[in-house]
Amino acid sequence: MNNIPPIIRHFTDDDLYKFTMCCAVIDNYPRTQVKYRFNDRDNTVYPPGFAEELERQIGYLDDLRITDEEIDFMKRKCSFVPNWFYSFLKGFRYDRNWVRVSQDAEGHLEVEFQGTWSNTILLEVKVLSIISELYYIMNGESDSLDYDDYYNRSWNKAARLIDAGCVFSDFGTRRRASFMAQETVVKAMKECCEAKGGPGKFTGTSNVYFAMKYDLTPIGTMAHELVCAIAGMYGPQMANHIAMETWSQTYRGALGTFLYDTYGWRIFSLNFSEDYANMFKGLRVDSGDNYEQLDLIVEKYRSLNIDPSTKQIVFSNGLNVDEAIKIYRYAKGKCIPSFGIGTHFTNNFPNIKPRNIVIKLLAVKITELWPFYCETCKLSEDKGKYTGKIEVVKRFMEALHLPPLNK
Repeated sequence: MNNIPPIIRHFTDDDLYKFTMCCAVIDNYPRTQVKYRFNDRDNTVYPPGFAEELERQIGYLDDLRITDEEIDFMKRKCSFVPNWFYSFLKGFRYDRNWVRVSQDAEGHLEVEFQGTWSNTILLEVKVLSIISELYYIMNGESDSLDYDDYYNRSWNKAARLIDAGCVFSDFGTRRRASFMAQETVVKAMKECCEAKGGPGKFTGTSNVYFAMKYDLTPIGTMAHELVCAIAGMYGPQMANHIAMETWSQTYRGALGTFLYDTYGWRIFSLNFSEDYANMFKGLRVDSGDNYEQLDLIVEKYRSLNIDPSTKQIVFSNGLNVDEAIKIYRYAKGKCIPSFGIGTHFTNNFPNIKPRNIVIKLLAVKITELWPFYCETCKLSEDKGKYTGKIEVVKRFMEALHLPPLNK
């Protein structure tokens, strides 16, 4: 297995939200230090030698450089990003020393990042996509992937969504079966959208490289990570408020879809005042019951004398085609619904089990001068998506006056 070529070969083979968040971090928290940790929710046993090959693949990232073509594309499609950020990207270099990888005697994988937030923030998606694809390569499953069949099935998924009136995009970089799997999806869905013409629409992909290659719009704003870091530094009660303020200072009202569920709807709704409800064009639902969450959002907008039918709600909570169509039928007229679909698009081959993997922020300190880190966690609307040490989760829940976890 020593001859596996680099899995990541392009600097922008990454999700847009990592770049937009990196820009906001430099703008607002340039000296902040962080720790991240990998979590395999299925407790997978990885093949022997996986950690060593993963380290080699991460080492290849050191040679990546953003190209003038990639910068020109982002300037054209991402006008909300300030020009100074491209100077940063031009000089950015990955460093394998930010990452620690190991594998225990049973084969379970451990991965941690540590360093300056503005540097390490660009590792998450790339490392997750490496782990996902490398798993299938080393298990011998990648040889069985039929991309002609996958193109046809991807086309049919897009056709059903378009015929139903859904506006949707690909969010599947992190857990894709392979680079080729995601490219197959993007190509098929773009060509299907061009052939059918409506009423729904394939609007683009979170992956900046594929957006450039297929002349699509890169899709994305921010992630839970921003709110988690702020909560670690300042506490969870007002973390959403500070995150919204931070985001608005960098983007001045652009990129106005806020991911609200880091600590659940209740605390977010207390932070979601009329000024921010008007400023942000909408919200993203990423956990909980999609229908219940939409009803809560609609009620909140109405309580602020804002017409919810003018607001975009992005649904991205582990969706498939059937569920997206059902949500669209329920949400139509109540809001402007759209859908970000990930694993169901880029890792839905017969007899291949998608990886249930995440990398989450573990701890943060405001500057390198602080002698200690402050631990953080993510709660969301699904207890199964809680991440962080159990004692930290309990402490945050107490601070937010949430009911205790079941013993």
